[in-house]
Amino acid sequence: MELRVRETGQVITESEFRALHKNTSFPVPLTLDIFNSFGVDPILEGPQATTTPPYEISVRQGIEEINGQWFTKYVVGPVFTDTEDKTAAEQEVEYKAGIDARTAETVRAERNRLLAETDWTQTLDSPFDADGKLAWALYRETLRMIPEQDGFPHNVNWPPKPQ
Repeated sequence: MELRVRETGQVITESEFRALHKNTSFPVPLTLDIFNSFGVDPILEGPQATTTPPYEISVRQGIEEINGQWFTKYVVGPVFTDTEDKTAAEQEVEYKAGIDARTAETVRAERNRLLAETDWTQTLDSPFDADGKLAWALYRETLRMIPEQDGFPHNVNWPPKPQ
């Protein structure tokens, strides 16, 4: 739990509050009477920002007072700002490229696992007739083509395994 010190606006944790008043025995949990006696307000959890995956996340950005109560404040992030080295736009492009690369790596790893799992279907001594072997070969070819799908790597249509 976090608390806001009314006099200064400082945000402290419950542990820090207890340490500041180490000679006081507080109940667990702290009560509104205690908050009022010591001039602090509890900070309640505010709603997360509404995001659109895969690039946006909900980022905490301070606290805000709503109808006399304090809440954590969240915004859509990440929030980029210009620096001496890079503009905010350049940082955003790198950020998105990193997410795309990590997601593509994960999808390819799953695709490779599925291919390896079905290697045996293409051996000379597999238990399938020509139609069965062809069905598995088409499944494997569809797996190989996953990186060419529209929406790759974030929207992948995995082929169903043959019966």
